[in-house]
Amino acid sequence: MVKVLVAGFTGAMGQAAVNLINSEADFELVGLYAPSAEGKSAADYDLPAALPVYGRLAEVPANQAVWLDFTTPAVVYENIQYALKHGYTPLVGTSGLKDDEITNLQQLAHQHQRGGLIVPNFGLSAVLLMKFAREAAQYLPDVEIIEMHHEDKKDAPSGTALATAKLIDEVRPRHEQSPSVENLPGVRGGDYHGIRVHAVRLPGYLAHEEVLFGGPGEALSIRQDSFDRASFMQGIKVALEKIGQVDELLLGLEQVL
Repeated sequence: MVKVLVAGFTGAMGQAAVNLINSEADFELVGLYAPSAEGKSAADYDLPAALPVYGRLAEVPANQAVWLDFTTPAVVYENIQYALKHGYTPLVGTSGLKDDEITNLQQLAHQHQRGGLIVPNFGLSAVLLMKFAREAAQYLPDVEIIEMHHEDKKDAPSGTALATAKLIDEVRPRHEQSPSVENLPGVRGGDYHGIRVHAVRLPGYLAHEEVLFGGPGEALSIRQDSFDRASFMQGIKVALEKIGQVDELLLGLEQVL
């Protein structure tokens, strides 16, 4: 039985995760955390009244459970520090962690002998896109990334786009793409080690990414689309099933596939 506390349970992904956990016989929901829930009970959310609900981080008790985080980029680093210090195994679905913060969390996990996963995207199609993009970058080093999300997404670029850029940067030959004069500042997008990353925020979109490669006389596009949050549930289920086998804090769902 995998025991799970869901942090950020009032958001769309948090609610979907709660429904998933409650639908699986091998998972047990042991607590809920969200600052907006302070002073409320589980019954306010049509959940069993005995289920603990915490509105302040300091109120969350120590527990040998999985801390499934779908909060916000502004608080995720503090949350995971707290989780590791209080016995939880973190499963992080919130984007926004910086490289140095990930390193610090990995060191803290090692100190407390905890495993865990930081997952930029739970969608299996997104994991495959990153895998294929990394492979292609070895042969086509000229590349740009476009990510498209709903208008309420808090951070830009997305964790998936940034993770894709990092994977490409690991393998592509040392390379400088043709410079451009920006008549409109920022029009060429963000720059990650020479890889341009563009973020779109519009109503009607959920989560989409396209990686564009160009070479002499040819082009390659790799794209994935998530049209419904149900697309992330299989990845969450797999991560919860396999996270007990992880003995350090790792980055990416592919670590347990």
